[in-house]
Amino acid sequence: VQLQASGGGLVQAGGSLRLSCAASGSTASSNAIGWYRQAPGNQRELVARISSGGLRNYADSVKGRFTISRDNAKNTVYLQMNSLKPEDTAVYYCNAGYVVGIRYYAMDYWGKGTLVTVSS
Repeated sequence: VQLQASGGGLVQAGGSLRLSCAASGSTASSNAIGWYRQAPGNQRELVARISSGGLRNYADSVKGRFTISRDNAKNTVYLQMNSLKPEDTAVYYCNAGYVVGIRYYAMDYWGKGTLVTVSS
């Protein structure tokens, strides 16, 4: 599986960005895609994930502001980020993983990160 993340950039607080994660190759063992982020000095955290059936889950810090979606025809998962805050500044990564029950398990398929910088 190869994942390519794009769409990052510099935006003012309150603004919006849409990230894209294009997948190619076999994803037979994966049934979900997750978006993670990592800010300097912080651990990588799961921000949102979507299953192959379209079920979504979000971190509390982004609920109501971020929306994850997928276009199966394009093998692409999107992360629409609205009402951005300076604390959303991080490198964002997409990951192919799987969901068991309510828990997401990351597999070792990562796209190169895309930097999101939110200025105050």
